[in-house]
Amino acid sequence: MSDKVSKHFRQSDPILFAYFKKVEFIPHKLPADLFVELCETIISQQLSGKAASTIFDRFKNLFPKKKITAKGLMSLDDAKIRSCGTSNAKVKSLKDLAQKVSSGSLKLNKLKSLPDEEVMRELVKVKGIGPWSAEMFLMFGLGREDIFSHRDLGLRNAIKKMYGFRKDPSLRQIEKIVSKWKPFRTYASQVLWQSLELK
Repeated sequence: MSDKVSKHFRQSDPILFAYFKKVEFIPHKLPADLFVELCETIISQQLSGKAASTIFDRFKNLFPKKKITAKGLMSLDDAKIRSCGTSNAKVKSLKDLAQKVSSGSLKLNKLKSLPDEEVMRELVKVKGIGPWSAEMFLMFGLGREDIFSHRDLGLRNAIKKMYGFRKDPSLRQIEKIVSKWKPFRTYASQVLWQSLELK
Protein backbone atom coordinates (compact mmCIF):
# COMPACT_ATOMS: atom_id res chain seq x y z
CA MET A 1 0.00 0.00 0.00
CA SER A 2 1.56 3.27 -1.09
CA ASP A 3 1.93 6.36 1.10
CA LYS A 4 -0.09 8.18 -1.55
CA VAL A 5 -3.16 6.02 -0.80
CA SER A 6 -2.70 6.36 2.95
CA LYS A 7 -2.37 10.14 2.69
CA HIS A 8 -5.47 10.39 0.50
CA PHE A 9 -7.64 8.46 2.97
CA ARG A 10 -6.25 10.42 5.91
CA GLN A 11 -7.21 13.71 4.26
CA SER A 12 -10.47 12.70 2.60
CA ASP A 13 -12.16 10.39 5.12
CA PRO A 14 -11.03 10.14 8.78
CA ILE A 15 -13.57 7.37 9.49
CA LEU A 16 -12.23 5.11 6.75
CA PHE A 17 -8.66 6.00 7.67
CA ALA A 18 -9.21 4.85 11.28
CA TYR A 19 -10.12 1.39 9.95
CA PHE A 20 -7.39 1.55 7.31
CA LYS A 21 -4.85 1.64 10.15
CA LYS A 22 -6.41 -1.43 11.84
CA VAL A 23 -6.50 -3.86 8.93
CA GLU A 24 -3.64 -5.77 7.40
CA PHE A 25 -3.09 -5.38 3.68
CA ILE A 26 -1.78 -8.39 1.79
CA PRO A 27 -0.53 -7.23 -1.62
CA HIS A 28 -2.66 -8.80 -4.34
CA LYS A 29 -0.64 -10.52 -7.03
CA LEU A 30 -2.20 -10.19 -10.46
CA PRO A 31 -3.11 -13.55 -12.02
CA ALA A 32 -0.88 -15.06 -14.68
CA ASP A 33 -3.91 -16.43 -16.55
CA LEU A 34 -7.00 -14.27 -17.01
CA PHE A 35 -9.12 -17.21 -18.19
CA VAL A 36 -8.45 -19.08 -14.95
CA GLU A 37 -9.25 -15.92 -12.97
CA LEU A 38 -12.60 -15.55 -14.72
CA CYS A 39 -13.46 -19.20 -14.10
CA GLU A 40 -12.75 -18.65 -10.41
CA THR A 41 -14.85 -15.46 -10.43
CA ILE A 42 -17.82 -17.36 -11.89
CA ILE A 43 -17.47 -20.21 -9.40
CA SER A 44 -17.20 -17.73 -6.48
CA GLN A 45 -20.50 -15.98 -7.24
CA GLN A 46 -22.76 -15.85 -4.14
CA LEU A 47 -20.44 -18.10 -2.11
CA SER A 48 -18.29 -17.54 0.97
CA GLY A 49 -14.55 -17.43 0.37
CA LYS A 50 -13.98 -20.85 1.94
CA ALA A 51 -16.76 -22.60 -0.03
CA ALA A 52 -15.61 -21.00 -3.28
CA SER A 53 -12.01 -22.08 -2.67
CA THR A 54 -13.04 -25.69 -1.98
CA ILE A 55 -15.16 -25.93 -5.14
CA PHE A 56 -12.52 -24.23 -7.29
CA ASP A 57 -9.87 -26.73 -6.08
CA ARG A 58 -12.15 -29.61 -7.10
CA PHE A 59 -12.74 -27.92 -10.46
CA LYS A 60 -9.00 -27.52 -11.01
CA ASN A 61 -8.50 -31.24 -10.33
CA LEU A 62 -10.65 -32.09 -13.36
CA PHE A 63 -7.87 -30.89 -15.68
CA PRO A 64 -4.62 -32.70 -16.56
CA LYS A 65 -1.87 -31.36 -14.27
CA LYS A 66 -4.53 -28.99 -12.85
CA LYS A 67 -4.03 -26.69 -15.86
CA ILE A 68 -7.36 -25.02 -16.66
CA THR A 69 -7.78 -24.16 -20.34
CA ALA A 70 -10.72 -23.11 -22.51
CA LYS A 71 -10.24 -26.13 -24.78
CA GLY A 72 -10.08 -28.50 -21.82
CA LEU A 73 -13.17 -26.97 -20.26
CA MET A 74 -15.20 -27.34 -23.45
CA SER A 75 -14.39 -31.05 -23.55
CA LEU A 76 -15.53 -31.69 -19.96
CA ASP A 77 -18.90 -33.33 -19.37
CA ASP A 78 -21.39 -31.00 -17.65
CA ALA A 79 -22.17 -33.58 -14.96
CA LYS A 80 -18.48 -33.83 -14.11
CA ILE A 81 -18.29 -30.07 -13.55
CA ARG A 82 -21.49 -30.17 -11.46
CA SER A 83 -19.93 -32.88 -9.28
CA CYS A 84 -17.50 -30.24 -7.98
CA GLY A 85 -20.42 -28.43 -6.35
CA THR A 86 -21.23 -25.94 -9.11
CA SER A 87 -24.81 -25.17 -10.15
CA ASN A 88 -26.26 -25.79 -13.64
CA ALA A 89 -26.24 -22.04 -14.24
CA LYS A 90 -22.53 -21.79 -13.42
CA VAL A 91 -21.71 -24.77 -15.66
CA LYS A 92 -23.45 -22.98 -18.54
CA SER A 93 -21.59 -19.79 -17.73
CA LEU A 94 -18.20 -21.55 -17.63
CA LYS A 95 -18.90 -23.30 -20.93
CA ASP A 96 -20.04 -20.04 -22.56
CA LEU A 97 -16.86 -18.32 -21.38
CA ALA A 98 -14.74 -21.15 -22.79
CA GLN A 99 -16.59 -21.02 -26.12
CA LYS A 100 -16.20 -17.24 -26.46
CA VAL A 101 -12.48 -17.37 -25.58
CA SER A 102 -11.86 -20.33 -27.95
CA SER A 103 -13.69 -18.62 -30.83
CA GLY A 104 -11.85 -15.35 -30.25
CA SER A 105 -15.05 -13.35 -29.70
CA LEU A 106 -13.66 -12.50 -26.24
CA LYS A 107 -9.97 -11.58 -26.30
CA LEU A 108 -8.90 -11.55 -22.65
CA ASN A 109 -5.47 -9.99 -23.13
CA LYS A 110 -7.07 -7.11 -25.03
CA LEU A 111 -9.05 -6.26 -21.88
CA LYS A 112 -5.88 -5.06 -20.16
CA SER A 113 -5.73 -1.97 -22.37
CA LEU A 114 -9.45 -1.11 -22.34
CA PRO A 115 -11.13 1.45 -20.03
CA ASP A 116 -13.14 0.02 -17.13
CA GLU A 117 -16.54 0.59 -18.79
CA GLU A 118 -15.49 -1.22 -21.98
CA VAL A 119 -14.10 -4.16 -20.01
CA MET A 120 -17.46 -4.49 -18.28
CA ARG A 121 -19.33 -4.30 -21.60
CA GLU A 122 -17.19 -7.13 -22.99
CA LEU A 123 -17.48 -9.35 -19.94
CA VAL A 124 -21.24 -9.11 -19.47
CA LYS A 125 -21.64 -10.64 -22.95
CA VAL A 126 -20.69 -13.94 -21.30
CA LYS A 127 -23.72 -15.83 -20.00
CA GLY A 128 -23.85 -15.58 -16.21
CA ILE A 129 -21.30 -12.77 -15.87
CA GLY A 130 -23.08 -9.70 -14.52
CA PRO A 131 -21.83 -6.32 -13.34
CA TRP A 132 -20.69 -7.66 -9.92
CA SER A 133 -18.49 -10.36 -11.46
CA ALA A 134 -17.08 -7.87 -13.95
CA GLU A 135 -16.25 -5.44 -11.13
CA MET A 136 -14.49 -8.19 -9.14
CA PHE A 137 -12.48 -9.07 -12.25
CA LEU A 138 -11.50 -5.43 -12.75
CA MET A 139 -10.24 -5.34 -9.16
CA PHE A 140 -8.53 -8.69 -8.82
CA GLY A 141 -7.92 -9.76 -12.40
CA LEU A 142 -6.73 -6.48 -13.90
CA GLY A 143 -5.63 -4.64 -10.75
CA ARG A 144 -7.70 -1.51 -11.41
CA GLU A 145 -7.37 0.86 -8.45
CA ASP A 146 -10.63 2.78 -8.60
CA ILE A 147 -13.47 0.24 -8.58
CA PHE A 148 -16.39 0.07 -6.16
CA SER A 149 -19.28 -2.39 -6.43
CA HIS A 150 -22.63 -1.04 -5.28
CA ARG A 151 -23.96 -4.57 -5.81
CA ASP A 152 -21.69 -6.14 -3.18
CA LEU A 153 -23.60 -6.90 0.02
CA GLY A 154 -20.41 -7.04 2.12
CA LEU A 155 -19.41 -3.53 1.07
CA ARG A 156 -22.87 -2.17 1.82
CA ASN A 157 -22.95 -3.87 5.23
CA ALA A 158 -19.49 -2.52 6.07
CA ILE A 159 -20.55 1.04 5.21
CA LYS A 160 -23.70 0.66 7.33
CA LYS A 161 -21.62 -0.52 10.30
CA MET A 162 -18.67 1.85 9.83
CA TYR A 163 -20.71 5.03 9.36
CA GLY A 164 -23.37 4.23 11.97
CA PHE A 165 -26.47 3.94 9.78
CA ARG A 166 -29.43 2.49 11.69
CA LYS A 167 -31.05 1.20 8.51
CA ASP A 168 -29.62 0.33 5.12
CA PRO A 169 -28.15 3.47 3.52
CA SER A 170 -29.58 4.60 0.18
CA LEU A 171 -27.59 4.54 -3.04
CA ARG A 172 -27.23 8.33 -2.81
CA GLN A 173 -25.91 8.12 0.79
CA ILE A 174 -23.41 5.43 -0.19
CA GLU A 175 -22.25 7.34 -3.26
CA LYS A 176 -21.68 10.48 -1.19
CA ILE A 177 -19.26 8.51 1.02
CA VAL A 178 -17.65 6.49 -1.76
CA SER A 179 -16.92 9.55 -3.92
CA LYS A 180 -14.43 10.73 -1.27
CA TRP A 181 -12.23 7.73 -1.98
CA LYS A 182 -11.60 8.38 -5.69
CA PRO A 183 -9.19 7.50 -7.30
CA PHE A 184 -8.52 4.62 -4.86
CA ARG A 185 -11.92 3.03 -4.37
CA THR A 186 -10.54 -0.50 -4.81
CA TYR A 187 -8.28 -0.06 -1.76
CA ALA A 188 -11.17 1.43 0.21
CA SER A 189 -13.24 -1.64 -0.72
CA GLN A 190 -10.53 -3.88 0.71
CA VAL A 191 -10.63 -1.89 3.95
CA LEU A 192 -14.42 -2.33 4.08
CA TRP A 193 -14.31 -6.08 3.53
CA GLN A 194 -11.62 -6.54 6.16
CA SER A 195 -13.46 -4.30 8.62
CA LEU A 196 -16.21 -6.91 8.77
CA GLU A 197 -13.70 -9.33 10.34
CA LEU A 198 -12.73 -6.91 13.13
CA LYS A 199 -14.25 -7.46 16.56
